[in-house]
Amino acid sequence: MKFIGAGARPGQPQIDHDLIFTVPNFLTVLRFMGVPLFVWLVLWQREYGFAVLVLAIMGGTDWVDGYVARRFNQTSKLGRILDPVADRLALITVAVTLAIAGVVDWWYLAALVVPDVVLATASLFYFHSHPDLPVSRIGKIRTAFLLLGTPLLVLSKLAVPFTGVYFVIAWICLGLGLAGHWVAAYNYFWAILRKGKELKAHDGGRS
Repeated sequence: MKFIGAGARPGQPQIDHDLIFTVPNFLTVLRFMGVPLFVWLVLWQREYGFAVLVLAIMGGTDWVDGYVARRFNQTSKLGRILDPVADRLALITVAVTLAIAGVVDWWYLAALVVPDVVLATASLFYFHSHPDLPVSRIGKIRTAFLLLGTPLLVLSKLAVPFTGVYFVIAWICLGLGLAGHWVAAYNYFWAILRKGKELKAHDGGRS
């Protein structure tokens, strides 16, 4: 079974429907709800074991909602916007939480936030909102690495066997994820510029 684009039916084009109440959107909302729960577990309860479980569930729903959407024709315009927003909120909030808890250094947070700030600024300048761009393959791979590396890093802080192995694997995943994050951001930036310029040219031609 393939992990990227799993559930897609060969020969059938993906259509984004005007749907709101779908299983994939429900799973995305669950991922939103997992963010404050993770923060509470780490910063207030110091329950890293349960925090790892929450991260694992959040990472699992990220794959499952995409699979269900493609397999059962439940892709939606709302989901195409909500899903990457949920991923970004989760990754950044988790990074802030772990930096406050001393699990990661602040440079890791900066490496995640800086590209997003640049993209958000470009999006607001050209569209005054979300640019509504399709998620790239490298963006999906980036997210997968970060969602895998983060719980492994938290797990390495627990009194469990093989913590050193978890730590090394975690930073391999996080390193690859951060590299993909910057590459994806570079590609998104130029895609935003192209789409923004085309939109302005189209609007200018109508005036």
